[in-house]
Amino acid sequence: MRLTDRARQCTLDPMIKGVKFVSIPVTDQDRALSFYTDKLGFRIHTDKPFTDKQRWIELSIPGADTLVVLFTPDGHESRIGGFNPATFWCDNVQRTYDDLCARGVEFVSPPQKQPWGTFTILKDPDGNQFVLSSR
Repeated sequence: MRLTDRARQCTLDPMIKGVKFVSIPVTDQDRALSFYTDKLGFRIHTDKPFTDKQRWIELSIPGADTLVVLFTPDGHESRIGGFNPATFWCDNVQRTYDDLCARGVEFVSPPQKQPWGTFTILKDPDGNQFVLSSR
């Protein structure tokens, strides 16, 4: 099958360049901010008023392009505390697991080795769960 000129152009020059941020719904932005910065080592990129109830908080992960946003849109509170489709990666899952456990981070289970890599699942104070995986 032959690509059309338009399809070829999209293949050579993609319009979407990456993921800007991943949103994490939280109940208490101050508690979440403390967890993600103090325990996971993320850095504050933006912390500005958004509404009378919430701030717009963007966090950077050292060495990564994608930001993490601690924000819950009105009407989306039911998203808080579930499995999040975002996956964090690290160089050594066991060592990172050990370090984060020592900092008080809760995990669903210890690291597991699979044919595709090693992973574990961590929880934030709201019960949001994230896979932590080898790259």
